[in-house]
Parts: sequence; structure tokens; C-alpha cells
Amino acid sequence: MTGDRSATDIFRLLADDTRVDILRAVAIAQYELEQVGSGAAELAFSEIYDHVDVENTSKLSYHLGELTGTYLRKSDDGYSLSHAGERIVRFILSRNYEQPESFGPEPVDGVCVFCGEDELEASLSHQFFRIDCMACEQQVTGQPITPAQVETWDGDALVQSVKLRSAEVAKQIRRGMCPECGAQLSADVVEVPGSALPDADSFVVVSTCEECLREYNSPLTYSVVYHPASIAFHWDRGVDVTAQGIWEFHEYVYKGRWTSEQVASDPDEYEVVLRHGDDAVRLHLDSTATVVQTERVRRESGEFRRS
Repeated sequence: MTGDRSATDIFRLLADDTRVDILRAVAIAQYELEQVGSGAAELAFSEIYDHVDVENTSKLSYHLGELTGTYLRKSDDGYSLSHAGERIVRFILSRNYEQPESFGPEPVDGVCVFCGEDELEASLSHQFFRIDCMACEQQVTGQPITPAQVETWDGDALVQSVKLRSAEVAKQIRRGMCPECGAQLSADVVEVPGSALPDADSFVVVSTCEECLREYNSPLTYSVVYHPASIAFHWDRGVDVTAQGIWEFHEYVYKGRWTSEQVASDPDEYEVVLRHGDDAVRLHLDSTATVVQTERVRRESGEFRRS
């Protein structure tokens, strides 16, 4: 059992090179088994011994005993990686503990949400992929990026990988799941007086994970872009929003085509309208930014009416 063990005790187990080698060897051996199944393959003691450079079976037995219960599971059939073992060994194998290679600055498509200019450049800043506007010198967006991501993708492919990853992260956040640890998120809609954001959307959704203490912020309009109603609406009009980067949405907010407003209080309710040509999708949200109703509307006599 590990319930009473401190984080220091748990990570101290990895201070021995042999134990790190064991975890790496278990992952590699499982991969080489080429076994198709719904669970992780279990490896016998002898199979692990064949993959690890250790003096004798007694020392291997000792190290396996130290890892079992935290990084390994043991059954009658052998050993397999626990959740902690899976997370740490993938981190080790991908070398995500290293500093990412440099990237950029490279020009990217899109406009600045603050000034409307299209002079955007992408680059890496520490562990973040960021886009800056060369016209007004403001940071337009920024999000975490992994060293493995930078190592295996380059140029336009790296930018596309950022778009894909950000879309998947946004979908999880919208459903109330922390992308980092899988715990439940709490969400609040906050109005930002005097915000540099356009008047079309002055609300921000703050999603907080009380377990890993990650916080995610997004304009209210962007928080519903990956809702099925929005995805289908845009897809029917030849736009795949799931393949676009957050910075490629800025034009819609800057020009007032995407808007948000508070329509009720006590409890708070909000309405987001995403326009495309003469059509729009209207989404109604509660105080936790949860979509409770959607409808498609069409412009008639200068106003959008239900279609």
C-alpha cells in the first residue's frame, strides 16, 4: 500500500538506475511482445531478468519488491506497470524531461485579437508554443508543448500538431475533465472589465482543477467552439473548426461575428452566437459555462431568427 507514503518516498524509489532500467525494460518488453489485448501484458520474472543488466536474480527480486505497489503490479502471471509506472515510463521513454529544441519565429496565418492585423509569428518560449503580433507587440496565444512534440514534428507539421492538441484539450475542458490528471473541473464565467479583448466577448471561462491545481482560461465564445452543435454548424458550411488553431478564431471575435452576452442573472445565464455569413448557431449557457440549449438561426431583415 502507498496511501501513507509521501511524494518524497515515492520519487526516491527512482533514485536507483536499476529501477529506472526495470521500468524501461518492462515497457520495451511489452512493446516487443506485439500482443493485442485490452490490458497491459504481464511479464514473468525471467522475462524481466533477460531485459535488465543486473548482477543476479536476488538483486532483481529486491528492486522489483521496492517498485511493486507503486510503479508495478504483481499477479500470479507476472508484473505489469501501474498507473504511476505508465506515466513515468512514458515520460522517460519520450525524453520529455529535456529542453525542447528551438523553433521560429515563423509566420502563421490568422489575425491579432487585439489589433486585427495579420502579422503573427510563432515561436517557442521555454515549454510554451506562443504566437505574437508583430504589429502591436502583444502575445496572442500560448500553450504548453512537449519536447517530444518538437522533436518529432517540424515546421508546418509542428504548427498543425499544436492545433490538433489544443482542440483535444479544449474538448476535455468543455466536458469538465482536467486534461492533465483526469479529475473533475469546476468552471466559472468571469467578466473582465477593461479587458483588452474586443467588446464582442468580454467574458472569460475559468476552469480549475482542485487536484493538480491546473487552471485553464478561455474567452466564452471559444469555450463552445468544439461543442457538437458548433462543429456540425461550421462543417455544413465547409469549415472544420477542429483543424484550426485558437489564433485562427480571433478574426471572428475581432470583427464581431462571434459574440457573447449575459442574458439573465440569479442564476447567471449567457448566450453565445457564432455567425457564418447569413447563418448562425446560438448557444445558451448556464453559470458554469455548460451549454443547455442550442439553435440555428438565419438573418432576416437584419436580425437573426430561428431557422
